[in-house]
Amino acid sequence: MANQNNSLTSLALQKFKKNFWGVFSFGIIVCIGLISIFAYLFAPDASKNANQMHLSIHSKSPGFEVEMLTIPSGVESDQNFLSKLFFGKVNTDTEIPIQSYEVKGNRLHYIEYASDGLQGMEKQIELNRFPNSDYKKYLDNRSFVFGTDKYGRDYLSRILIGSRISFFIGFIAVFISLVVGLLMGSLAGYYGGKVDNIIMWIINVTWSIPTLLLVIAITLALGKGFWQVFIAVGLTMWVEVARVVRGQIISAKEMQYVTAARALGYNDYRIITKHILPNIFGPLIVISAANFAAAILIESGLSFLGIGAQPPMASWGAMIKDHYNYIILGKPYLAMIPGLCIMILVMAFMLVGNALRDALDVKT
Repeated sequence: MANQNNSLTSLALQKFKKNFWGVFSFGIIVCIGLISIFAYLFAPDASKNANQMHLSIHSKSPGFEVEMLTIPSGVESDQNFLSKLFFGKVNTDTEIPIQSYEVKGNRLHYIEYASDGLQGMEKQIELNRFPNSDYKKYLDNRSFVFGTDKYGRDYLSRILIGSRISFFIGFIAVFISLVVGLLMGSLAGYYGGKVDNIIMWIINVTWSIPTLLLVIAITLALGKGFWQVFIAVGLTMWVEVARVVRGQIISAKEMQYVTAARALGYNDYRIITKHILPNIFGPLIVISAANFAAAILIESGLSFLGIGAQPPMASWGAMIKDHYNYIILGKPYLAMIPGLCIMILVMAFMLVGNALRDALDVKT
């Protein structure tokens, strides 16, 4: 039996490898996953949540460049490397976009950047504010690949860090839906009778409530926040898993291997977990891939409505909400870039799901 399972798994893997779009989409998912994990390593603005605001350079076009003066605060940060890598750098320095500068005596005179071609305000700072009076180390030409958002933050950094929520909500929501769905579906399908009737009533009631409305209700009950959204989305996606598991177990429990397991005196828990569930993982994998895509869309919708991830945390849905009115103001890319990111990630999961469905099809 083990050899047969290994053989079927290898055949399914070979079929999946022959599906170009499935493999290509899987590669996209892996790349986005790595970017989301090490977002602060790739982001030009590695501050926490990429939240360095420069209102004087708000809503600038992709490729915008400006001279940036960093004024050190003198406050030493005790952050370790791992904290900076996964949670961003706590930046205590002050960054000022400038148009020009010159040194007069022991002072650095600079003109702040002003948008719309206006003349900025001239200011000055003592050179001893910089370590060893070396001000040149604190001047650099900053380039914004995706431009800046309406608060003057680096848009590329916000996109990279915002991928974390959209990517990881899929894993957490699918995990919660699998735990609840497997439990409810297994009990309903294996025991039947009153247990099945009660669980099916719960499933039908949950199924009848619009998904987004149910998520909003759970989110409001748990409160606004990062983890609350993850839990809320997961608690609304278990119904489909439970229905599929129930149907699969109803048909599987009449098989000879289940009858043989009962005759050998195995308890119900072992029969369900060791004998039935391993044989129905194919449909569950396909459903999980589809649920990944659905979770990303639901979270984006919640963030757009303002009850998802809360500011200043970056989220693709929230970025669309903040900039959708710029579509008619001549800067549609501010809303289109996160929208395209959501579309690419959702499409990748859907194509992987289709490839897995074809690879795990026992008829072929």
